[in-house]
Amino acid sequence: MAAITRQTFHNSLEELQQQILRMGSMVEQTIARAVESLARLNAEMAQAVIDGDKIIDDMELKIEQECLRLLATQQPMARDLRKIVAGFKIITDLERMADYASDIAQITLRIVATGQPLIKPLIDIPRMAELAQEMVKQSLDAYVRGDVELAYNIAKADDQVDMLHNQIFRELLVYMMEDPKTISQATYLLFVSRYLERIADHATNIGEEAIYLVTGERKELND
Repeated sequence: MAAITRQTFHNSLEELQQQILRMGSMVEQTIARAVESLARLNAEMAQAVIDGDKIIDDMELKIEQECLRLLATQQPMARDLRKIVAGFKIITDLERMADYASDIAQITLRIVATGQPLIKPLIDIPRMAELAQEMVKQSLDAYVRGDVELAYNIAKADDQVDMLHNQIFRELLVYMMEDPKTISQATYLLFVSRYLERIADHATNIGEEAIYLVTGERKELND
């Protein structure tokens, strides 16, 4: 009987991880669509991102309830306990990423409402988004596989995102100094860059949870 109960618990843990992966996949897609809506100034796509945020919020709540159920009914120890605790924190990070993607979509709507084209073709912002999406995927892979090395590699990608953010800041600052009419939109684009930089930070947080899961130690990857 104990063996059956144990197997049921492990099956529940695996299902919990799969739910987290599904939430992560949806967040990746949301980031991509938010930035695409900006690059294309597509209000319909932006609104879909905003509307879809509720689905991700509901997923977070469902997974949180499952974590609480497992803690209350199974009283897990050691690595199993860490897996559930890490899951709690990961879904919070994923939900915040989705919020930032929704914020980017809101900016798309504001720029569309001005009736003005983009002040420059978007190159570095989509690159930041691609890096951030890959970081989300790798951090979740590190969590599920217990891959500490992969988790540490995420910090390197975060450095690239930070460099792009700084580059975008400098470039947009030049635009604003040369033409005051660009200040409003350039400010919006700076916010977008900042949101993507924060998404990358949250992905790094998930990498830290992967390390905690394996080692039981807290490591700061954002130093």
